[in-house]
Amino acid sequence: MQGKLLKILFALILTAGLALPVQAEDPIRIGWTAWSDAEFITKLTAQVIEDRMGREVELIQTDIAPQYQGLASGDIDMMMMAWLPGTHEDYMEAVGADIVSLGILYGYARLGWAVPTYIPEDQLSSIEDLKDDAVRGQLNGTITGIDPGAGLTRLSEQAIEDYDLDGYQLQISSGAGMTAALARAVRRDEWIVVTGWSPHWKFGAHELRYLEDPQGTLGSFERVHAMSRQGFYQDNPDVALMVSRIHLDLEELQDAMFYAQENSYEEAVTRFINDHGELVDYWVTGSLN
Repeated sequence: MQGKLLKILFALILTAGLALPVQAEDPIRIGWTAWSDAEFITKLTAQVIEDRMGREVELIQTDIAPQYQGLASGDIDMMMMAWLPGTHEDYMEAVGADIVSLGILYGYARLGWAVPTYIPEDQLSSIEDLKDDAVRGQLNGTITGIDPGAGLTRLSEQAIEDYDLDGYQLQISSGAGMTAALARAVRRDEWIVVTGWSPHWKFGAHELRYLEDPQGTLGSFERVHAMSRQGFYQDNPDVALMVSRIHLDLEELQDAMFYAQENSYEEAVTRFINDHGELVDYWVTGSLN
């Protein structure tokens, strides 16, 4: 009798357990900054995770410095925009031991100061040329920059010091503010120097060239990594492995970013996924077939 009661009790406990609701998985929290390449790659990754892996994604827009801190503290799971080894060197020195690289998203990225090609090269081809009084006058002593927390901003401030560009100020703005100032200058055929990086859609919208940087203050080619918090791979191995397989051709990425500016990032993501079905399949499954 006692054995039968135990069996009945066990069956009731098991049945009650099966009747409990299944615990939903937490959303994947991805940090991103309002830079064109960051917005495209982040929204592309989020779309693949949601549509192909059935996971909810929460996008958290903030500056780049809080993203590194968020990864280190575990408040966000991933970010898709670590410029290494130079641009984000200071952030990596601060929290690099507490975060994990999931892989390189694209290479041959670079930073620099860019000008419209209608500015004569024999007058302005190098950062050194900015010392000329006539050039300084044409530019009103202004280098048009982006976010105060960006690595490019830190390096640009260093360039002004390294090249002894007395009489110049770095105009702090944002990515959108910089491109708006550039577009306005191009419409008026005015001189302008903007802090720039590749990939970026502005190279599709305008004819631009980088100024030579003989001292190398703004660095050389960079690689862009996806980064995660500690333990993310262990908690989400399928998602982490999918992200580790993402790699984009720089020209295709720049084309997608330009398309996003002409339409929307959501349309650009959908277009890219439709045009690169086999590639996206490989990211998700790891299979080349």
